[in-house]
Amino acid sequence: MKRKIDFLIVALFAVVLFASCERVAPNYAGVLMENYGKQGKEDFKIVAGKVSTWELGTELFQVPLFDQRGEFSDPVTLKAADNTEFTARPTYSYKVMKNRAIDIVFDNKHIDKADTPSGKDGFMQSLEDNILEPRIYDLIKEESRKHKTDSLMADGGSLVFEKRLEQIVDKEFEKRGLQLLTFSAQLEFSRAVRDKIDSRNEVNTNISVLDQKIEEQKKQNELEQLKTEQALIASRGLTREILYKQFIDKWDGKTPLYGIAPEFLKMTK
Repeated sequence: MKRKIDFLIVALFAVVLFASCERVAPNYAGVLMENYGKQGKEDFKIVAGKVSTWELGTELFQVPLFDQRGEFSDPVTLKAADNTEFTARPTYSYKVMKNRAIDIVFDNKHIDKADTPSGKDGFMQSLEDNILEPRIYDLIKEESRKHKTDSLMADGGSLVFEKRLEQIVDKEFEKRGLQLLTFSAQLEFSRAVRDKIDSRNEVNTNISVLDQKIEEQKKQNELEQLKTEQALIASRGLTREILYKQFIDKWDGKTPLYGIAPEFLKMTK
């Protein structure tokens, strides 16, 4: 009887021990926390394969190493430097730096894992919802205040803004042990603002056309002035003697002259 009891105890212990083991999934970084993490990062270590978590204060975190994609569920309202409101709905992709997996778990272990019916990792979803996206919103709100609406809506203006914002977000992600892969702010302006900018652009285009016509007329006037000066210079080269010679060469001495005769033909009475 005693032998049976001992066997049952051993079997029960084996079942509990087996049930308290977890296996680190492929393409995940396993981070094991021991002793409730009381000693800081010293209580965290990278693990692989099957890991025992039966001891009190022990917890296994599995951090995905493959690409993650996130997006704001709703657009956020921003203000430009001239107080014009517009919206943005950022989308982004990133992945965990494997050598920073412990930092990510240590800094964010307090976050409850999100319920993700879509199948996305709950830890990463919570990281996006509670840490990354609020920080992105703060950064984009701060950066938008440095740009005027005209510059944002000009040709290439939104791209310049997004490129600048991408650099800022990239640095923020790197500080948190993440590598930013792609980022898009997806700016959207109200219809009233777009109409206002379109009208202003049309006026600027018309002014540009008028300026071009004015410059063309100036060039035409300069050309006419040059022609006049050239004719004047040529006329100054025709002396009285040259004109007399040209007259004699063309007149046969017989053809009657009408009008005013050249002075050298006038007879003195």
